[in-house]
Amino acid sequence: MAAIAMIFPGQGAQYIGMGKDFYENCPDSAAVFDLAQHVTGIPVKEMCFEENDKLGITEYTQICLLTTELAMLKAVEAAGFKPQVTAGLSLGEYAALVAAGRLDMDCAMSLVRKRGLYMQEAVPEGGAMSAVLGLDTAVVEKICEETPGLVELANYNCPGQIVISGEAAAVEAAGAALKEAGARKVALLKVSGPFHSSMLSGAGERLAAALEEVDFKDSDIPYVCNTQARYVTDSREIKDLLIRQVSSSVRWEQSIREMIARGIDVFVEIGPGKTLCGFLKRIDRSVKAINIDKYEDLKKLEDIVC
Repeated sequence: MAAIAMIFPGQGAQYIGMGKDFYENCPDSAAVFDLAQHVTGIPVKEMCFEENDKLGITEYTQICLLTTELAMLKAVEAAGFKPQVTAGLSLGEYAALVAAGRLDMDCAMSLVRKRGLYMQEAVPEGGAMSAVLGLDTAVVEKICEETPGLVELANYNCPGQIVISGEAAAVEAAGAALKEAGARKVALLKVSGPFHSSMLSGAGERLAAALEEVDFKDSDIPYVCNTQARYVTDSREIKDLLIRQVSSSVRWEQSIREMIARGIDVFVEIGPGKTLCGFLKRIDRSVKAINIDKYEDLKKLEDIVC
C-alpha cells in the first residue's frame, strides 16, 4: 500500500470560485463552509465563490483558503483516505494539523481568522517580498546576509526557487545583487507585507495569546512543521512552532525531503491549484504527486489505495 502524505498550500493559491463544486456536490464539504461563517462571522462563501476585491487581502485570504482546504479534506476523508503524515505551507500548516487529528476544525478557523487579522495589522510600511529563481540556496543566503538592512529568506520552496522578505530597500538591493550573481529572475511579489520575516514578529506575539487558549490533541498521525522541517509527534510543541512560524522561514523543500526519506511515496495536495505538486517535480520526480482542486479530482485517488 502507498505511503501517503497530505499536503496543503498557502497564500497565493486562492482564486475566485475555489471550493464551489465541493460545496455543491458534497454535504460534508458544504457543512465546512457553513461552520466557517458561523465561527468567524465572515461571508466566506461569498468571498470564495463570487467576484470580489477582498479575497486577496490577508485578513480574508487566510480564513477563506483554510475553509476551502478543510472542505476538500472532508471529501477526501469521506472517500476513505488516511495519511501517514501531513504538512502545509505556511497557512496550510493549520489544515495539516486538522488532517492529523491534532486540532479541531472550528478552533482552527478561529485561530486563522485571528492570524490573518494580526498579520494584516502588523504589516509595517516599507516591506516587500521577491521570488528568486535559478540560484543555489547558499548563494541566496550569503547575499542576503551581506546586504545592508533587513532582508531574510522567507520560503525555501524547491531547488532554484527561494523567496526573500524584509525592508523594501534591502529586498531591492539584494535582488540586484542576486541578478548579478546569475539569478535567472528576481520578481517582486504582489503581497501586502514582508511575511515570514522578523518584521512580522509582533503578529506572532499577538497570536501567542490566542494559542494559550487552545488544547492540541495527541494523535497517531505526525505532521511536519514549517520552521524546522521535522516530524512532530508531541502536541505540546505545537504552540511554540506556530508562534515562530509567522516570522520565520518556511522550509518546504526540506520538509518534503524529510518525508521522502521516511518512506512517503505519494503526496496528495489538497487545496486550490497545483503549486505544491509543481514544487515536488523540482524536488524529486521519483515520488507521485496528485492535486485535489476540483470535485472530479477525487477520482485520482482511486489508484493509490493498493
